Amino acid sequence: MSNHFETDAIRLQTERSQFSEHSAPLYLTSSFVFEDAEDMRASFAEEKQRNLYSRFSNPNNSEFVNKMIALEGAEDGYAFATGMSAIFSTFGALLSAGDHIVSCRSVFGSTHSLFTKYLPKWNIETSYFKANEAESLESLIQDNTKILYVETPTNPGVDVLDLEVLGKIAKKHNILFVVDNCFATPYLQNPIQFGADLVVHSATKLIDGQGRVLGGVVLGKKELIREIYLFSRNTGPALSPFNAWVLSKSLETLAVRVDRHCENALKLAQLLETHENVNLVKYPFLKSHPKYVIAKKQMKQGGNIVVFEVKGGLEAGRKFLNKIKMCSLSANLGDTRTIVTHPASTTHSKLSEEDRLEVGITDGLIRVSVGLENIKDIINDINQALDSNMKKV
Repeated sequence: MSNHFETDAIRLQTERSQFSEHSAPLYLTSSFVFEDAEDMRASFAEEKQRNLYSRFSNPNNSEFVNKMIALEGAEDGYAFATGMSAIFSTFGALLSAGDHIVSCRSVFGSTHSLFTKYLPKWNIETSYFKANEAESLESLIQDNTKILYVETPTNPGVDVLDLEVLGKIAKKHNILFVVDNCFATPYLQNPIQFGADLVVHSATKLIDGQGRVLGGVVLGKKELIREIYLFSRNTGPALSPFNAWVLSKSLETLAVRVDRHCENALKLAQLLETHENVNLVKYPFLKSHPKYVIAKKQMKQGGNIVVFEVKGGLEAGRKFLNKIKMCSLSANLGDTRTIVTHPASTTHSKLSEEDRLEVGITDGLIRVSVGLENIKDIINDINQALDSNMKKV
């Protein structure tokens, strides 16, 4: 390891084969062979560190995970088919019936469904605190609380939570601190430095960065990853070797891409703050963000997500989408291409207005995953959609 992010993301790779390849090859195999009965016995007894079956491990998966371990400053890790399988497997491995979770209410919609619809089937309950009322979370901790769970910046409202404060609370109460670091990536933020026991990523987003493959990863303390690995080895949510290969190659350009994402996002956010048809703008590295100081403390840059509220509410949000010409209308984020969504009429439309407002999703809220196009083209498209839209509101 070089202790330089960019170098490790490029140079850490699986051991070269007899062919001395410069870039790691694809290991598209479901299983691996053994020399003899004793080799097979010792391998399954874990007396040897080797690949047994690609549901357990694979050279491509190992390369991707080992890079992520180095970049997050973790002890160990395990890769998954999706970000949500990483989140579910973490809870499935570490919780038992009767346990309790404390979580920020501002979490990804599928995570919210996991907390409210599925985990209660196994008598696992969740108590929520609001992102802007983190000081209240300590009162929610019970004798059976096992995990404190947050994402920061949050999806979609880009609220920022103070990881240092949360880490100290978790340690004080001897509970596990789990952080979804998807929006920041290990390039911008390392929650383990602030006391996180585990860090979760949807690698589908900025880590892939090009809208090609799905993937997830959990990183953290070795003894916790061991439990997650054993759970996953039996339940089967493993990342495919092909996707692992793609994601490992994607890490080689993560720093370069995220630098441009952040540069473009800040310029767009600053422009939107001056637009007459916009009520408010939120971006972690805008001085107007309520947690700007905290964002600057724990993040290298502000990320690629900008949210703003278009004047005119729900209908204005829909009309804004219809006026977009260059940017993509998609549910993904972290792509090279700029993506625009209107949560109130799409991803969060099934929530009541009260539930949406509780996590900061107003009727006119627009989420922009700022891409790598020339910033002038991004701004021109957003501007023309805002201007032409508002003429008819």
